[in-house]
Amino acid sequence: MFGELVGAALADVWRRAGKPSDAAYAELGPGRGTLASDALRVMRRAGFEGEVHLVENSPALRAAQRVLIPEARFHDEIGDLPPVPLLLAANEFFDALSVKQWVGDIERRVDVVDSRLAFTVDGPIHEVSPVRDEAAKQLAGYLVANGGAAIIIDYGYAGGEQGDTLQAVRGHRFADPLEASGEQDLTAHVDFAALANAARSGRASASNIVSQGSWLETLGIGARAMSLAAKNPADTESIAAARRRLCDEGQMGRLFKVMALTGKGWPAVAGFGPLP
Repeated sequence: MFGELVGAALADVWRRAGKPSDAAYAELGPGRGTLASDALRVMRRAGFEGEVHLVENSPALRAAQRVLIPEARFHDEIGDLPPVPLLLAANEFFDALSVKQWVGDIERRVDVVDSRLAFTVDGPIHEVSPVRDEAAKQLAGYLVANGGAAIIIDYGYAGGEQGDTLQAVRGHRFADPLEASGEQDLTAHVDFAALANAARSGRASASNIVSQGSWLETLGIGARAMSLAAKNPADTESIAAARRRLCDEGQMGRLFKVMALTGKGWPAVAGFGPLP
């Protein structure tokens, strides 16, 4: 349901933009390719025939993506994407980019203390991510120069919140970020207001920032869930559970945020209300 609605939103904005024939689907950090596969299934049905470009530098993940999307072309960086209108998805991409943390005017760093990694300073933390801001500005530049729309989905906050959000996950459990270096995923919550400001500095239009649950419900996940359940009655409960996980405030629905970027002359992506 999630991938289908992302695909439907991108297909819709592509059609309202006049169905440019040179438009391409792109994704940043596409994981195993599931989202791209589901989104493209809907987009193809809507008449989209463009190329597929995936920004991924993991050989193992590229191999998995090829299984689901054999026509995909791979790129190491955003700057390698082709100069064409992009219909782009970035799901849990920005959270994996590095952050800087400050305690007052002292940058928090990592050192070796008693043969173990340790932070050099502790206290109330202010967290920023110049790398994320630069990626958002670069993406905005692409959309402004070539046209297109991007949907950014990640866990984070709409702006103003502060604190240490750096976390590690290993074996589906939270772990100490300084343990098992290189053997666990490190992420941090995304400041969507900062991304929006960076994108606007690149002259792209940025939508309102909404919760994932609100966005999916606005796009019609309820109707899609009912349709799936009608066709697969034995899966009714698992479909309902999936919808709750994606949309409920106590689960992903509130923690995850969604924002869209569009290039000059392109219509707004559905589900966000009027542009701010």
